[in-house]
Amino acid sequence: MKDQYVCDIGDYGKYSLLRHFIESGVKVGVNWYLTDNDGTNDGKFKKYLENDDMKEYDPVIFGALKKIFRKEGNCVKEIEENVLPDALFYSACLSKSSSKNERKSWFEESISELSDVELIFMDPDNGLLVNSRTPSRKREKYILPCEVEQYFTSGHNVVYYCHKGRRTEDQWKAYKSFMSERLPDAKTIVLTYHKGTQRSYIFLVHDKYYPKYMETAEALRKQWHGAFTAE
Repeated sequence: MKDQYVCDIGDYGKYSLLRHFIESGVKVGVNWYLTDNDGTNDGKFKKYLENDDMKEYDPVIFGALKKIFRKEGNCVKEIEENVLPDALFYSACLSKSSSKNERKSWFEESISELSDVELIFMDPDNGLLVNSRTPSRKREKYILPCEVEQYFTSGHNVVYYCHKGRRTEDQWKAYKSFMSERLPDAKTIVLTYHKGTQRSYIFLVHDKYYPKYMETAEALRKQWHGAFTAE
């Protein structure tokens, strides 16, 4: 996540998803995997906020994002305070120059900050790192499999952001199942958001929470009239 992405069309679906879980009684924590702005055009798809036809999907989130959009200097702090005030957040920036030990310390601090939540949302720029050959200078844009495992084995349910990109169907299927193969006790839910660039959210859920999470996911899909689908 970067501050420059705040209010992008992807944010609309993402915060609606999290709001559904919060309002169903789930205590949600967010690790932003916050990285520095990069000066690109990524996260610039915000004109939907000028179209009230988009409001129908989630008037509460739409209205909150529209107010933020009108301000200058949008940042994740605005989301924390004005969009998801009932969630907990870990907002420390993950630097591309971080050493392996610095990243370990950063992540351990997140475990402490989010220890009381039921569901942890992991929000990296690029999703889950499944290619060990990815250069270390780019790894701040990804979550690591061991980090997902640590959250899950600590008793939390986990959901993380990812996208299909240029993967073939077989590659995408393997990617979606990557963590469930490492965590065979986890129940998997995959929700894909179709406004703007395709974005998916992969849930790894402990057995006792699964029925409630499925029910909440179904309510989200109904509210969004097909803009969210299950995979």
